[in-house]
Amino acid sequence: MKREKKCVDDRRNQILKIMQSNPQVKVNELANELDVSFITIRRDLQFLNDQKLLVRTHGGAIPLDNHTMEENEVQMYRRLIAQYAATLVEKGDTLFINTSSNALQMLQYVTRNNVTVITNNGKVINHEYGTGINVILTGGELRYHKDAMVGDYAIRNLKTVYAKKAFVGCSGLTAESGMMTEIASEVSVNEIMVNHSTKAVYLLADHTKIGKMSSFTSCTIDKIKYLITDEKAPEEVLEKLRSKGVLVYQVHKGEF
Repeated sequence: MKREKKCVDDRRNQILKIMQSNPQVKVNELANELDVSFITIRRDLQFLNDQKLLVRTHGGAIPLDNHTMEENEVQMYRRLIAQYAATLVEKGDTLFINTSSNALQMLQYVTRNNVTVITNNGKVINHEYGTGINVILTGGELRYHKDAMVGDYAIRNLKTVYAKKAFVGCSGLTAESGMMTEIASEVSVNEIMVNHSTKAVYLLADHTKIGKMSSFTSCTIDKIKYLITDEKAPEEVLEKLRSKGVLVYQVHKGEF
């Protein structure tokens, strides 16, 4: 038993050593190099992930530091997306904001006066925004953990309101399936916000959302006129979106 444990420990240490020179390892490559099964490698990677020695990814693993850097980069792009979106707000605008954290983030950069925001995002209560912004909550059933206001009450209230612009986020976006969410109860709310925007719908989505499938479609791609994303979004997906009539703006490092 001790010998078997030592063999397992040695193999896991060897994986960590391999990752020092190869920062992105794949299950099949490790299995071939260490002469063990894919299942064994997956167990090893999960153990090392649980010990916070690496981060499991689809089909492999990356060092913990790389994961932190990737997360920081995504947050940077989301901030740039929010800052650019804020420049599209004009004095006197009425805006829809859904439960997207990125769309909510843009409010702290809006400098125009007499702007009315209608949102089902309960997090707005504790969020920073300019003195020129007035916030109206849709009401509705409050769903943890996103603090999303959903259900019949929210839907009834939204049906009586029209806004000039909608700034919405998503869990995934493809040309075939459109704007998608992981939360079924948010579909109807998102749909009304998109359909009740009289001037423009802006979809805010960083590169991790572009080309990604999610569970439920909030609206088809023909309802989205503008996409605000970042420079790392896959070009082949953007081309498909452009072919459907979507106008794409990509933020770059160093903007704002």
